[in-house]
Amino acid sequence: MNIFRSLIGKVWQDPNAAEVVKIETGQLYLVRPGNIRSSRECIYNEAMATIRRVPSVEHNFQLVITRVYEDGDQELLEDEDETDEERVFLISEELEFRSGETDSEPTFIWRDLEGDIDEFYEFLAAGTNEPTRAFFETCMYRAMYERKYKTSADATRDSDLDQFIWQRPASTKPTKSKGKAANRKPQQEYTDPEELSEAMGNLSVGSNTSQPRISPRAVAPPKNKASFASASLPTITAQEAHLFKWDFDAEGFVNEHDDLIVFKIVERTSGDYNFWLIATAEEGDLLAHKITSDMNQRWAQKTLSLTWNYNNGGQQESWACSFQTNDGFLASKDVFMRCVWETLHRTPFNKVKPDEQAYVMSSSMEDVEMRDVEDEDDDEEEVESELDPDEEASDSEGEEEEEEDVVPPLGQGERNSQLTVGYKGDRSYVVRGNNIGVFNHSGNHQVKYYATISKISTPKGKEFKPHEVMLHDQDSKMILMNPTDPHSLYNMDIERGKVVEEWKIHDDITVDHIAPDNKFAQTTREQTLVGASHNAIFRVDPRISGNKMVDSQYKQYVSKNKFSGVATTEGGKLAVASEKGDIRLFDSIGKNAKTALPPLGDPILGIDVTANGRWIVATTKTYLLLIDTLIGEGRYAGNLGFDRSFPANAKPMPRRLQLRAEHVAYMNHDINFATARFNTGEGQEENAIVTATGQYVIAWDFAKVKKGQLDKYDIKKYEDMVVQDNFKFGDDKEIIVALQNNVLAINKKNLKRPTRDSLAAPMSSLRSRSNIVHSPY
Repeated sequence: MNIFRSLIGKVWQDPNAAEVVKIETGQLYLVRPGNIRSSRECIYNEAMATIRRVPSVEHNFQLVITRVYEDGDQELLEDEDETDEERVFLISEELEFRSGETDSEPTFIWRDLEGDIDEFYEFLAAGTNEPTRAFFETCMYRAMYERKYKTSADATRDSDLDQFIWQRPASTKPTKSKGKAANRKPQQEYTDPEELSEAMGNLSVGSNTSQPRISPRAVAPPKNKASFASASLPTITAQEAHLFKWDFDAEGFVNEHDDLIVFKIVERTSGDYNFWLIATAEEGDLLAHKITSDMNQRWAQKTLSLTWNYNNGGQQESWACSFQTNDGFLASKDVFMRCVWETLHRTPFNKVKPDEQAYVMSSSMEDVEMRDVEDEDDDEEEVESELDPDEEASDSEGEEEEEEDVVPPLGQGERNSQLTVGYKGDRSYVVRGNNIGVFNHSGNHQVKYYATISKISTPKGKEFKPHEVMLHDQDSKMILMNPTDPHSLYNMDIERGKVVEEWKIHDDITVDHIAPDNKFAQTTREQTLVGASHNAIFRVDPRISGNKMVDSQYKQYVSKNKFSGVATTEGGKLAVASEKGDIRLFDSIGKNAKTALPPLGDPILGIDVTANGRWIVATTKTYLLLIDTLIGEGRYAGNLGFDRSFPANAKPMPRRLQLRAEHVAYMNHDINFATARFNTGEGQEENAIVTATGQYVIAWDFAKVKKGQLDKYDIKKYEDMVVQDNFKFGDDKEIIVALQNNVLAINKKNLKRPTRDSLAAPMSSLRSRSNIVHSPY
């Protein structure tokens, strides 16, 4: 390394030299070797690598990889809201930096400290010669030295830097990248300064601002992969299991390893709530998946199995583990649930009250029959499951065609954003920018475009785009929320198609969510409604003078509750959800909650309740949470949680309604549920739950759900993204669906059981990009 000392001295201690050294030509890849099939994603096809001084912190340097644009490319991106121009990494030992080779080209490799535990970055410096590589590597080690010892590296010897040369762990298999940093060849000696300068022709130092040379080349992905060594990480649990992966060709789970594997849950760094699910065999780690709340995990007691999804570079995969013993299954499940909770809350689970711990843990149980559910014959289900293909084809031929009605152009670039279904007059309303499309329910499960309410504006003429709307006063009015004025509501006369009043709620309190006075208040002349801010519940009465908040029916909470939704029962009782994931049940406004259900951790995006208050469905990003509010034991047994508090040792058992992991793999996109709704109608019993995600409308048979069959749902895919959907009022079969650009009605019977065909994802996009068909380590 001493051969570079004079060159380094020119810039290392120059305070004006922000950039110490730069390689101007290369490509950046993100490599994920911790899976059965390798994945190597190109981040920047053209890039430069720079070692940059951190001006505000002495003895600290950054490795900066900057995207390089060819002539004309930069202009094409000027109008984009977000661009990914560079990746910055603080240079330290933790990067595990080393040089290597890929397809005989020099590379620099370092760990992705913010990504999965086995992911790393690779900078392919195509055409860079040996002395250039060695000089850049030397500068990296000097930067590590200065950060570690907080002193200049000018007086260092080569031996002082050897401690930063990465050594491959003994248990890790070699990769295609050969790790030359660990076993470097002797450097070629260059005694002539001109000869050295010529050899390092594609390396710049200091303030060199010359344009980089661009030489595009296609690089084949590495054929091999390497596992990371998890043996050194703290293991929380380790159980024997069989490992499976969903195979799209076989349409089933395929064993990924002939022998038993060890299913482990480890913590990357003690106390940082960074947990990993590991599958390990004798030859090393087979996979490493970070534990997060969106893994769509499902624990099945009957089969002692866990299934989950993993997003592998945009490709949804479905994995499963089948445990050898019931004790191993339970131990893994308990640890996993605790890890998910701690990841979301960033606090130890053991600090939670025992009854709240039990509530959280009970949400992972599957296939448990609900209380007070009458036994029903399963004949319908059995007949359905036994239909042969010919019968199914015959049924599908007789299905009614749903009719779409495209909303006329309502503003360039605007898309449908909200749907509200009428209670009177058979109409639905779709918000699109600052316009509202009006649709008639024409019968026979069809909707027809009727009119457009254009250019929504305040009484003073200022246009706005409503971000939440609610029908009111027998559908003669619509209450609008203006995102630019959170202290007011706006009353629109639907017949006139005009905002006629501004209702100022309070000078200091915002109105973030609204709900009817009771479940069916919109079918009556009831004038009051319920409002919520981030930490307060109150009644709004537009008939009073001045501010419209009723002071006697107002309750503010000291803590930051972050309320995210309100729903009311037929009797006017309230269920209030929060972004923190908890749910509060009130018998009336202005009082403390009768029941406070602790958070599982995931933010609740929306909430609905049955008319009688018995059932609540809360929507999170990846699952629906179904809660039975009936108190089953104690002195208040038979009451609902709206009226009395649950005993500490008998809280309800929340149930997750979620999609099966293999179905998510077919759909091949992250789940993001729209607010789920029960079908509703006066005098009708709720028998279905409807929601949507991406291009899919999904409905659960509520009768089956109450019997513990949580994964019995039907589904339909559309060509466009679904914005919102809801049942037509008083109808448990017709679903009104708002797509981004269309509005339609669908008969619930036209939804199908989820299969490879009904999910309809192109199979070419589902198969692995790797040419390895089945290659466990």
